[in-house]
Amino acid sequence: MRNLSQDSSQDSITQAALASFSATPDARLRQVMTSLVQHLHAFAQDVKLTEKEWFEGIAFLTRCGHITDDKRQEFILLSDVLGLSMLTVAMNNDKPPGCTEATVFGPFHVEGAPHYPLGADIANGAKGTPCLVRGTVRSIDGQPVTGAVLDVWQSDDDGLYDVQRDQLEHAQARGVITADSEGRYHFRSIVAVPYSIPQDGPVGQMLAATGRHAWRPAHLHFRVKAPGYETLITHVFRSQSDYLGSDAVFGVRESLVCDWIEQADGTFIMEYDFVLNPLARTNKETA
Repeated sequence: MRNLSQDSSQDSITQAALASFSATPDARLRQVMTSLVQHLHAFAQDVKLTEKEWFEGIAFLTRCGHITDDKRQEFILLSDVLGLSMLTVAMNNDKPPGCTEATVFGPFHVEGAPHYPLGADIANGAKGTPCLVRGTVRSIDGQPVTGAVLDVWQSDDDGLYDVQRDQLEHAQARGVITADSEGRYHFRSIVAVPYSIPQDGPVGQMLAATGRHAWRPAHLHFRVKAPGYETLITHVFRSQSDYLGSDAVFGVRESLVCDWIEQADGTFIMEYDFVLNPLARTNKETA
């Protein structure tokens, strides 16, 4: 190996960094780290990165870490607005035609949400127009998925998730529902509305500096699990929403957009059927 004190050319620095990972026992880790080094160094050379810019980048990532906690994941938000989250989803969710498409997870999922019986009101006091949500969970062959578990979460009428409200002591507009023996599910919640992703942190500052808006179209988050099937992480988007064509996190898919129908009493009904991919088709394991 060359001595960097004798040869400090840009290429020798890159080659030395690459060589440092050459003995990594795990082949996949070795591949990831060497590719990361190559692309990072190529990026720095391409934009002629200054030391000041490098320090600012480190400070930006540090702020992302400081604002992240058990209720907010700024690094997921950063990945989302850079399109990396959706690219990763697209690369890893190549399903047969007819299966429900996946989309981004988002930064506001919470493990351990309360479980509710079918028909319950998971809004639990959240501000918004009442909405009945119902549908089925089926396999791609049309068979009902008995006992599918649907983890659901959404923002309230102010565009805030429950975890964004410091004084709130119980879950709102989030919960876990189990489909019946015919794969049917139904629960009550509130009508989804467009909302801005958080702008009070480094990701929001980045969007402002680059002239991008921070808005997401109205949607309801779902994570659908069932033994023998791939876990589905997706949204259902409201067709009457703004920003369907310019989602700040690039998550909209046409197949995930549906009508939310207003009823005579001012409430709404949203119906959506999920189609899961059996594990036998891909030999993947549930998430």
